[in-house]
Amino acid sequence: MDSDLFSGRRAERFAQLLDEANGGRRHHVRSRADGELTALVEVGRRLTVERPTVEVDAEFRTGLRAMLVATAEREGVTAATGTGGLGALLPAITGRRARARGAILVGVAAGAIALSGISAASENALPGDALYGMKRSTERAQLALASSDISRGQLFLDFARTRLDEAASVRDDRLGFSAVLDDMDADTRQGVRLLTTVAAQRSDPTALDAVDTFLAGQRRMVSGLLDRPDHADRDRTHRSLALLDAAGRRADALRETIACGLPAPTASDTLGPAPTTCPGDR
Repeated sequence: MDSDLFSGRRAERFAQLLDEANGGRRHHVRSRADGELTALVEVGRRLTVERPTVEVDAEFRTGLRAMLVATAEREGVTAATGTGGLGALLPAITGRRARARGAILVGVAAGAIALSGISAASENALPGDALYGMKRSTERAQLALASSDISRGQLFLDFARTRLDEAASVRDDRLGFSAVLDDMDADTRQGVRLLTTVAAQRSDPTALDAVDTFLAGQRRMVSGLLDRPDHADRDRTHRSLALLDAAGRRADALRETIACGLPAPTASDTLGPAPTTCPGDR
């Protein structure tokens, strides 16, 4: 049995188990390492759902950074910039191996961030705050660790909800408000596109349930912004509402397409597959 926890075979099997745990397709294979890896998948799930709050001192942060940099150099995933030291060109490795090792390093970094409490401290950061960059970096790490398009789609919709909360706090700053809504709409498109694509490819409307739930709450909250007397930009808010309406129409149309047994649409746009009309509706 391969004793290296992060060997190629184990890394690939670990990715498969993560995929299945997050709603991805079943791979119908077994490995002698499944018992150990399944336990690690459960640990990862619990860290995400029950994120611990731990204070971290400067000495730990310094040591953690040194460890990650040393690991990156040893595993050959550092960017080749300049000459000598960490910037030197490291031995070439295959793209597949690089992705596996890169994912492991991202996982180590993200897990360390969660355990150290840094990401927790940045959760309530707003645009312009010192920790806002860390907040967005943590989001990107979550996306990198997501093992299926369903998980990534749901994360993007969660981030769109977060952007809406931020918009409410900067609503008296027209430029800042518009920038946050731009990010919110971008997250909305990404999440809807991933989930509608999964639904169309599988001919299964289950993934659209997450879209419907998101739209119901998001419409209500975005509309609530218009009721505030200090609202920064009503026209900009109406554009976000129009996007939510378009996403709702896309989800409804895909449900009809799936229900009448049509093949997956070949055309697509920023909201995902563009469904054709069922024969009886023409």
